[in-house]
Amino acid sequence: MAERIEGAKPTRMELLSIKKKKMLAKKGDEILTKKRDALVSEFFDIIKERSAARKDAFEALERARKSLIKAEMVMGTEAVRSVAEGSPEIKSVGVRRDNIMGVVIPRFSAEISGKRVPSYGLAQTSAFLDTAREDFFEALTKLLKLAEIESSIERMAREIEATKRRVNALEYVFIPRLEATEKYIEMQLDEREREDFFRRKRIKAIMEARER
Repeated sequence: MAERIEGAKPTRMELLSIKKKKMLAKKGDEILTKKRDALVSEFFDIIKERSAARKDAFEALERARKSLIKAEMVMGTEAVRSVAEGSPEIKSVGVRRDNIMGVVIPRFSAEISGKRVPSYGLAQTSAFLDTAREDFFEALTKLLKLAEIESSIERMAREIEATKRRVNALEYVFIPRLEATEKYIEMQLDEREREDFFRRKRIKAIMEARER
């Protein structure tokens, strides 16, 4: 049996307070349970999305790698490296935040220095280099998407665990203690009413005896 709340006084005011707290606790438990279930459902949806995102990212990287090899075979490694040094760079990765059921989800985007157009003369380069360049931009986009999903999974897993702990605390600790305290106060009040009833009955009997 759950322990009652320490220091609870067996009064009607205290009983009303306990009943109100129990009602709020049960309502909170219901809301948190729904949130937990919704988070779990969303979590598994993201897990499925991660498999596809990983596949897309790895395939994009493989395409970019093969395109780069072809460009190096035609132009030579040093020529490709020289052109690459003058190409636009990633200045930073921007982050904006979405909110899914109280969980902050990051959204990444890469900020590229300069324009996303070749800074080299097309006549001196191979078409394979242009293909490699576009393939690497695509791979970057896919990798950022994968990073979003991985971060979302981690954050949602933490939120699910925290919500589960709160639900368990309400269902197995807080609400049972409130119910035990409520039952204790009701028993004490019933006992007092019985004592008052017998006391009044005895006083009445004594007064009637005196009158006789």
